[in-house]
Amino acid sequence: MEHHQKKTPALTRQLTADAMLTALALGLYFLEAWLPPLVPLPGVKLGLANVITLFALYRLGPRDAAAILLCRIFLATLFGGQAISLIFSLSGGGLAFLAMCLSKPVLGRNQIWVCGVLGALAHNAGQILAAWLILKKAEVFSYLPVLIISAIITGLFTGICAQEVLKRLGRGVREQNPS
Repeated sequence: MEHHQKKTPALTRQLTADAMLTALALGLYFLEAWLPPLVPLPGVKLGLANVITLFALYRLGPRDAAAILLCRIFLATLFGGQAISLIFSLSGGGLAFLAMCLSKPVLGRNQIWVCGVLGALAHNAGQILAAWLILKKAEVFSYLPVLIISAIITGLFTGICAQEVLKRLGRGVREQNPS
């Protein structure tokens, strides 16, 4: 009984942090949807919610980051009303998350921006694969050069943002998974 009582406050703090970061990621997702596009090309956006995913991955670990990402994707689909977007979000977000998790152990704290770029590249690859599977048209791959260039730029931006947030909050927030 005593052991359970010690775990409950920590679990409550963890769930609260995850819920707050999910809400923040969802807010950034919808804020970005309401902003005018940076460039008039379909599928090209900053990916502001990925700042939260990167932050959670480095600060809280992969389990919490995955939970935050999946909750954000499902809630955005539920509130956004476009069921087809779930397929694209899960394929892009899932592949991006995998790329970021695989690259994190080999990247230092000053290279989180690289993780952001790799995540953005994988995200776009996942979405192109989803489009190809749905449309059954190889022509979707002709859009890859545009998506690669945009992923490098947007991934760099979100990666630098996450790196700066982690740097500024790093000394005052307890890290759960230092790897």
